[in-house]
Amino acid sequence: MKKSLKIVSFLMLTAVLFTSCKSKMATEKSSFSKGADVGWLPQMEATGYKFYDTDGSEKDCLQLLKDRGINTIRLRVWVNPNDDKASGHCSPEETVVMAVRAQKMGMRIMINFHYSDSWADPGKQNKPAAWAKHSFPELLTDVYQHTFDVLQLLKKAGVTPEWVQVGNEIPGGMLWPEGNTDNFNQLAQLLNKGYEATKAIDSKIKVIVHLDEGNKSEKFRWFFDKATENKVKYDVIGLSYYPYWIKTDYQSTILDLENNMKDMASRYNKEVMVVEVGGDYTLVQNTKEMLEATIKAVKSVPDNKGLGVIYWEPQGEKSWSGYQLNAWLPDGKPSPALDAFKE
Repeated sequence: MKKSLKIVSFLMLTAVLFTSCKSKMATEKSSFSKGADVGWLPQMEATGYKFYDTDGSEKDCLQLLKDRGINTIRLRVWVNPNDDKASGHCSPEETVVMAVRAQKMGMRIMINFHYSDSWADPGKQNKPAAWAKHSFPELLTDVYQHTFDVLQLLKKAGVTPEWVQVGNEIPGGMLWPEGNTDNFNQLAQLLNKGYEATKAIDSKIKVIVHLDEGNKSEKFRWFFDKATENKVKYDVIGLSYYPYWIKTDYQSTILDLENNMKDMASRYNKEVMVVEVGGDYTLVQNTKEMLEATIKAVKSVPDNKGLGVIYWEPQGEKSWSGYQLNAWLPDGKPSPALDAFKE
C-alpha cells in the first residue's frame, strides 16, 4: 500500500513539474520580444573585429546583447549573395549557422526573406539573378520553393523560427516589376506563396508583412486595405521606425507610431511589431530614450498585440560598417543606449 502511495505521489509530482515547465515555456514564448538584427556579425568576426564588455574583457557579441536584455535575433537571407563584406553573405547556409548559434544561447529567431541577392528596401526590390528571366508563374514557384527550402534547412538543423518575414520593407511591393504594388493582385499571390511555404514547415510560425515609416498611418492603411482586398495571408504587421531617416526627433513622431500600431491592430485584427529601429550612435542618451519610448509604445497596444522591438545591426560599429545608426562604441563596447532593453 505504501509503495502504491509513493508511486502515485511520484507521478503527481512529475505531472506538476511537467505542467510547470510547459507553462514557463509558454510564458517565455509569449513574452515581449527585445531583439537585434545581426546579419553583419559573422563577417565582422571573420574580418577580425573584436567585441568587448564595459570592463574591457573580450566577449561573444551575442552574449553582450543577451546581457542587455536582448532575447531575439533577426537574420536576413539572400538567394545567391556575393562575398562583399558589407553587402554580401547572408546566404541560406550562413543564415542557418547563425540561427543555430543564436538558438543555443536561448534566443528566439526571426528570418527575414529579402527575395533578392542583396538589399531589398523601398527604393529597390531587385529579383535574384537566377530568377531574372522567369515568368510570373515561375516566380510564384521560386518564392514558395526558396522559402520552403531555407526553412527546411533550418528545421533539419534543429531551428524552427518563431517569425518569418515575407519581403523586406515592401510599400512598393517586391520582385519588381511583376510584384510591384501597381499590380497588387500579383504581389498578393507572391506574398501568399511565402505564407503557404512557411506554414507547410510549421503552422505555428507567425508570418510578417513589413513596411517602412511606421509613423505614417496613411501609408499603412493604403497598403493593408489593398492587402485585405486582395486576400493577402499574414499574421503580423511589421514596422520600421527610424526618426533619423525622416529628419525628425523621435519626440515629434513617437505618438504617430503608437497611434498607427493601435490602428493596425484594431483595423485588421493583427499583431504588430517594430522589426527595425535605430538611432544615431553619437547621440547615446537620445537613442536610449527613443528606444524606451518605442518599447513603451509597442507595449501600449491593447490585448498584448504589440509583440516587440528589434534594433537593426546594433553591433555594426561605424569603423567597420560605415553605418551611423548602430549602437556600439568606437572602442568595441556596447552603447549604453542598449540598456533600454533591460527589464
